[in-house]
Amino acid sequence: MRGRGLQGLCRAGFFAARRLPDGVQGRPGIHGKGVGLAEDKRVDLGIELSGIRLRNPVLVCSGTYGNGREYAEWLELEALGGLMTKSVTLAPCPGNAPPRLWETPSGMLNSIGLENAGLERFLADELTWLSHLDLPVWVNVAGFSPEEYVEVAGEISRTGLAAALELNISCPNVKRGGIHFSHDAHEAAALVELVKAEIEIPLYVKLTPRCTDIAHTAAMVAAAGADGISMINTFPAMAVDIETASPRLGNVTGGLSGPAIHPIAVRMVWEVARAVDLPIIGMGGIWTWKDAVEMMMVGSDAVAVGTLNFADPAAPLGIVDGIAAFLERKGMDSVTELVDMVRGEDE
Repeated sequence: MRGRGLQGLCRAGFFAARRLPDGVQGRPGIHGKGVGLAEDKRVDLGIELSGIRLRNPVLVCSGTYGNGREYAEWLELEALGGLMTKSVTLAPCPGNAPPRLWETPSGMLNSIGLENAGLERFLADELTWLSHLDLPVWVNVAGFSPEEYVEVAGEISRTGLAAALELNISCPNVKRGGIHFSHDAHEAAALVELVKAEIEIPLYVKLTPRCTDIAHTAAMVAAAGADGISMINTFPAMAVDIETASPRLGNVTGGLSGPAIHPIAVRMVWEVARAVDLPIIGMGGIWTWKDAVEMMMVGSDAVAVGTLNFADPAAPLGIVDGIAAFLERKGMDSVTELVDMVRGEDE
């Protein structure tokens, strides 16, 4: 992956070698056994999404950071711009059969299968804990029928503990023969309309590349009442062990993420940013601060780091630092100046 894979980073002893510079230990937000925060910069890194204030534009993707608790002992979560939780379904979901992960050249296949403890446990154990953080939280909502989505979203909204919801429409609608909500723009829009009627917090729709025209889907969900877009989800992919002639994943196929998909994600954000007037959280193969800047320049208001977190959970903070340094070098006062800087010939 751009010179070093996930396994390579772990074998290189990244965490063992990580140490705080002399004089940094003890600064606000830095844990004695952990990794430091992005330091204050002279540029303004703060942004606002749907009325939600973020201290910087770097979030972490759903499914790549647990629900945050796993890293809280050594990393100051409040240094992040925001956190997107694991998917929450109405009933507990066991997930897919292992193996669930497989590293590929410049990417990773995953087939987790929405594993989670269900809504009741999430509300009691995770959301309550998250609510004590000074950190905007997007709760990722999934379901297998419109009614499930509506119930989960409504219950979470009514707690008043989540900043926003992220609607995972990459799920099969069992009432329509298993077709994924994301595959049909009209189905996606109808689902958004139903969920919006039951909630009082912003709703972001997570778009998948598994559609004919992602800009059209974005326009449809925007018209249905979506408050924002997060994009993109993974690409369907597969790997095979040629010695045994068997799939590398227990579920046979999975979702491809990582640097391999980044240029496609950039193109799709570019298209959607020109189709809708909604805030966009761009994601897909962000591996360096340069990738984040690139994503913002084509139209995303914020970015979310995903696969990289498996190798280095502190990487999002380094990306914040990189963005800040870039802004200073360019003489920019605010990170919002990056958004939509790239223009087409007809713009």
